[in-house]
Amino acid sequence: MSIRFTAKARRGMVVLTAAAGLALGLVGCGGGGDNDDKPTPSASASKDSGSKPSAQDGESETPLAELKGTDGLLLQVTSAQRDAGGFVTVSGSLKNDGAESVAIPAQTSGDETEVIKHGQSLGGATLVDSKGKKRYYVLRDTDGRPLTTTGLTTLEAGQKLPVFMQFPAPPAGAADVALQLPTFSSGTIKISG
Repeated sequence: MSIRFTAKARRGMVVLTAAAGLALGLVGCGGGGDNDDKPTPSASASKDSGSKPSAQDGESETPLAELKGTDGLLLQVTSAQRDAGGFVTVSGSLKNDGAESVAIPAQTSGDETEVIKHGQSLGGATLVDSKGKKRYYVLRDTDGRPLTTTGLTTLEAGQKLPVFMQFPAPPAGAADVALQLPTFSSGTIKISG
């Protein structure tokens, strides 16, 4: 019993730390600076509005990995940053490389009822540490909402959407992990930080 409580308490602390970090980031973003970036969790936002702060140079960087999906969808991962709070934030963009608009597959949300009830997301993503033989799922808040881009619907031809996913951090020695997302190919990414 104490092992379950400890794991549950640890997850709660990670969620609280993530929420506090997001709150501090939002407070620090206000007030007339020339950098107006803020996380945009919706696919209905325009291509240029908002991005995850760690993806500031994401457009000019060489992607860490490119995961090909169905109907011309492409997930480009530009950063995988280990944070002091014990989690990893994976950032990048979801792009429609096809010639027609495409619906984001529902499978990207995963199959957990608690995640699905909060709308379409990238909640089905996992990080796999094959060396340590562990799989890490997208973090959730206390209401079961995944800590990832949500509100995904369709992407027009050529449209690019900034995305992010947060996971519990693998051990410090596990720098190379596989990123898996349902309906997409798998890709190896290197965690920094």
